[in-house]
Amino acid sequence: MARKYFGTDGIRGRVGTDPITPEFMLKLGWAAGMAFRKQGKCRILVGKDTRISGYMFESALQAGLSAAGADVMLLGPMPTPAVAYLTRTFHAEAGIVISASHNPHYDNGIKFFSADGTKLPDAVELMIEELIDTPMTVAESEQLGKASRVTDAAGRYIEFCKSSVPTSTSFSGLKIVVDCAHGATYRVAPSVFRELGAEVIAIAAEPDGLNINDGVGSTSLGPLQKAVVEHGADLGIAFDGDGDRVQMVDHTGAVVDGDELLYIIATDIQERDRLPEGSGVVGTLMTNLGLELALKERGIPFIRAKVGDRYVMAQMQEHGWVLGGENSGHVLCAQHATTGDAIIAALQVLLALRRRGHSLAKERLAWKKLPQVLINVRFSGDVDPVNDAKVQAACDEVTTAMAGRGRVLLRKSGTEPLVRVMVEGDDEGLVMRHAQHLAEVVKAVCG
Repeated sequence: MARKYFGTDGIRGRVGTDPITPEFMLKLGWAAGMAFRKQGKCRILVGKDTRISGYMFESALQAGLSAAGADVMLLGPMPTPAVAYLTRTFHAEAGIVISASHNPHYDNGIKFFSADGTKLPDAVELMIEELIDTPMTVAESEQLGKASRVTDAAGRYIEFCKSSVPTSTSFSGLKIVVDCAHGATYRVAPSVFRELGAEVIAIAAEPDGLNINDGVGSTSLGPLQKAVVEHGADLGIAFDGDGDRVQMVDHTGAVVDGDELLYIIATDIQERDRLPEGSGVVGTLMTNLGLELALKERGIPFIRAKVGDRYVMAQMQEHGWVLGGENSGHVLCAQHATTGDAIIAALQVLLALRRRGHSLAKERLAWKKLPQVLINVRFSGDVDPVNDAKVQAACDEVTTAMAGRGRVLLRKSGTEPLVRVMVEGDDEGLVMRHAQHLAEVVKAVCG
């Protein structure tokens, strides 16, 4: 069934525009409380990133949850994967994150986690949507939910992250710059790396409610590149606003994306005999073809899932594999976490570098990426350019012209009104021309 409110990663939009309004969040909180309530009461954790609208939506969700009879545990600003972890450790029925991830401050959204710390099944999301469209009721006074604040949430999560590497691990002598995107990792990320011995220079770690992802973080790597070179650091680590994406920069300022990080982790756990026999790596339709070929050379199987970490995790679970990710920086290490965790992924990369005695720059050059061009085209909600006959004909034309030496992918973003036009092949100039041509066709269709 088509979902009315939920996209590929929760519910997201511009603050003040339906459904990202206080009224909707009140009803959503009530619907979630009713959906998760078991034998009367339930316990639900609520975390958020640092955008100013989080205060408003936290209060609205809390009121709705309480009206449904759900007890609420407020975590305050915490990375999305921290909410997944704490949901499990507190044996709560669900976890809620108020965040729009890498989007600007004027957007916000809601993500849910199950009691197991995983994304909700479609059936549960549909149940919540059905409840949203029913009249809201209020539990009897003695059944109303209570709210409490978890004061040691950050410390719990820091220790969890550190536990993902051997207790003997020390990053002493390693100088790193950590870009927190003025987001949810601003307190915990620098602490994790410092407590493991690294010299940490934190940037974009002063959130004011409006500066989240503003020219910084994993989607704007310029400040990190500059800081790494200026401080003579060994490498830089950039997170997005809610801490589930990571990108890195080597000591020269060169970007190391999710595909490259995935290769480093995969080959390291293979060398340490931590990759189960027959196990492989799950990528997405956007994963660079070069990664697939490089893993094949190492005897590591590779399959592609639809874009979205929930689909990557679904494929990992179906095949019993422990590693997957996206080039955007979602890296899922199932042996350590139930969802994409940027801090844990970064730690696995640092562990591999320390074990091998290599620099990130050297590891980045271990395989060759094929030229890949991605152009985003904005469209209105009543247009479906991907399935337009003219667009499809243009895609067929480009595919034929590339004669098996590349691939074309058009898809609609699950979080923004964008069509992503991707062309990949062995000739960079040709790839660029084909991508620009396709983008122009899509723009013309969108009007």
